[in-house]
Amino acid sequence: MSLARNPDKMILKGDKLTKLTLTRWSADWSSATVLYEAAAIEYRNKRDNEKALMALEKASKGHEMQSSPWDAAKHMETCGNISKELGKWGHVLDYYRRASELYNECGRSQPASDSLAKGARALEDSSPEDAIQLYTDACVMLEEGGEGANGL
Repeated sequence: MSLARNPDKMILKGDKLTKLTLTRWSADWSSATVLYEAAAIEYRNKRDNEKALMALEKASKGHEMQSSPWDAAKHMETCGNISKELGKWGHVLDYYRRASELYNECGRSQPASDSLAKGARALEDSSPEDAIQLYTDACVMLEEGGEGANGL
């Protein structure tokens, strides 16, 4: 099976690109991130959400290493959504909080607040206390954010 359709090989290749060796003195996060994203898509197509989650975490890390917190946050939100599908409620909270932090790194309080609200909606039935806390944090973030609800 070729690399193009084998997500396990894509992950291995991506991991290899991020490891430093005697001949590779810097990690190739750009190429590795593309492989991680492609692997995540293949895993989702195969309905292997556990492995898709792992691939998206690696893709998010790759975007962070490339100083692209917006793209990293998008992947964290997707991880939160997959965790909801898998019933991993503690991870849902963690992923949406991390997405919010990454949006804040971009200086965007509105998407950061929206991410917390998405996490809260996902947790309403399973963990109402956490949902309330996320909604509260989202409101506080909008009140304190330099961008506010008006855009820029």
